[in-house]
Amino acid sequence: MKADVLKLDAKKAGDVDLDDGIFGLPERADILQRVVVWQLAKRRAGTHKVQGRSEVTGTTKRIGRQKGGGSARHGAGKVSQFRGGGRAFGPVVRSHGHDLPKKIRKLGLKTALSSKLANGNLVVLDTADLKAPKTKDLVKALDKLGLSNALFIDGAEVSENFKLAAANIPNVDVLPSQGANVYDILRRQKLVLTKAAVESLTERLK
Repeated sequence: MKADVLKLDAKKAGDVDLDDGIFGLPERADILQRVVVWQLAKRRAGTHKVQGRSEVTGTTKRIGRQKGGGSARHGAGKVSQFRGGGRAFGPVVRSHGHDLPKKIRKLGLKTALSSKLANGNLVVLDTADLKAPKTKDLVKALDKLGLSNALFIDGAEVSENFKLAAANIPNVDVLPSQGANVYDILRRQKLVLTKAAVESLTERLK
């Protein structure tokens, strides 16, 4: 399928062919959900920790007599029933990551790209480059393109001027094509690909 290619000044700069096998797939919310959960699970630090009964400093002496004391038959004072005791079945340091087949990950990225195109939220730029790293210039360009919440994906490397100019603009992210992922694509309203990004993603996902 064909898609219009725009410049930063919103003028048309020709068109580009988009692979139907990458940008023309049906929407699959189940696939997107699996990939996003997998991505976010890998980000979790898993450093939450509480002290168990064996780690608490305290007496192991019996609290009172077994019988005749008028209270429950308790043993050591480090049990979870007492204030300052160890917590039973508390969280421990662990990894939250889990496996996801490569085919599902690949399908998820294709589905995310296809859904953006199907919903009219995909923009193709000729290049994403600025003469100087000025945020004011980039804001003007975004206004012309009608972009206020967008993810820009460039080729193998992102223009340093463009990256610096976009750093101070809220709701605007910039990634190289190798960093393209489902979560970042879905969290922004518009997806902006350069021609270099289209070529790189097509080669990567074909």
